Amino acid sequence: MTDVLRRGRASLAFSFFAQGATFALLVTRIPAIQDRYGISDAMLPLFLAAVPVLAGVGSVCAEQLVRRVPPSLVLRWSQPVVLLALLGVGAGDQLAEVALALGAFGLAVGGLDASMNMLGVSLQRAYGRSIMLGFHAAFSLGGIVGASLAWAGAHWHLALFVSYLPVVAVLLPAVVVGGRWYVDATDKDGESVAAGGDAAAVGGGAGGLVFRMLLPLCLVMTFAYIGDSTVSNWSAKYLQDVLGSSEQLATVPYNVYMVTTLVGRAIGDAGVRRFGAVAVVRAGALVAALGFGVVAVAPGAWIGMLGFTLLGLGLCVIVPQTFAAAGRLFPGASDAAVARLNIFNYVGFLVGSPLVGALGDLWNYRGAMLVPMVLVLVTLRYAGSFDPGRAGYGDGHERARAADVGRGGNGL
Repeated sequence: MTDVLRRGRASLAFSFFAQGATFALLVTRIPAIQDRYGISDAMLPLFLAAVPVLAGVGSVCAEQLVRRVPPSLVLRWSQPVVLLALLGVGAGDQLAEVALALGAFGLAVGGLDASMNMLGVSLQRAYGRSIMLGFHAAFSLGGIVGASLAWAGAHWHLALFVSYLPVVAVLLPAVVVGGRWYVDATDKDGESVAAGGDAAAVGGGAGGLVFRMLLPLCLVMTFAYIGDSTVSNWSAKYLQDVLGSSEQLATVPYNVYMVTTLVGRAIGDAGVRRFGAVAVVRAGALVAALGFGVVAVAPGAWIGMLGFTLLGLGLCVIVPQTFAAAGRLFPGASDAAVARLNIFNYVGFLVGSPLVGALGDLWNYRGAMLVPMVLVLVTLRYAGSFDPGRAGYGDGHERARAADVGRGGNGL
């Protein structure tokens, strides 16, 4: 079982890496996608909003699917679809074609994000200590690779399809092969079980009270992704249109953001073990708010990138810890809780992208940056929800314990 868990952890980390690269290649080339398909500034927020709406539908579908099939199966089919949809974004030349490709991307990415985090939460429970930030660090590393490739594509004026094809050609077979070693939730004897068997514990009937327990985490997830979507969808345009950078330099903020999220997440699990999830989440919210403040008042591109650096260090710890907290709160229905919580990931994107765009048009983009700053600060109000003691294990900091998968899980 020890080797099984290690292989499962490595293969899942690669899945996070591949998704980070894929997502970065999409969002950092938004100006190029807009130019290729003739999408107006007025229509762009609609396209940006459609993806998270469909992703929320995909996450709801994943919640239903994992009642019948293991999350690993959902991940195995959804990740190839996401990669092929990315290729489709670069292959077309008509507005309807990019709409179809982005629609497929959104639906599949909902199932992908939900199932990846389901497997991550169950593996963390098996290990008995914080490892969730490590998976999201792999996502950040993938984002760095993807953003760097996007920069190269912009620098050499490569067509989108030419930029995307080599990445898909490498990642697609790799994730198909790596999917053989995913590890689903296991029972105390180490046998694989249907991951969402008691998903009904979340929502409906008496579950309404349970969902109210999940609600603070849903709000935190929403606020964090409003902040993240601001960086993902508007950092390139902000640097180019507000701070006067070149198109090539405009691809850099997202890369800087992903570098700092990688650093923060690489050390984050150790921070959670030492100081506890509550302290780490509070510190992250304060640093993220400072980052938005710097971006809002930046006189030029390089100070703006300093703000995005702080944003990466602050926001990076919040989302992984929110998924982990949901898993601790509902150990018997963690997959359903993660899928439900994942919807608010897309609520944040749905609200954040058009909100910043609308405020930028009606007011100005500098002022628009203050709104996610205030929302991230609201996270401080709900930081107590990350206390592991409420979930029945941990003592204010996560501690080693007997793994839920039986012998061999502890001490890996």
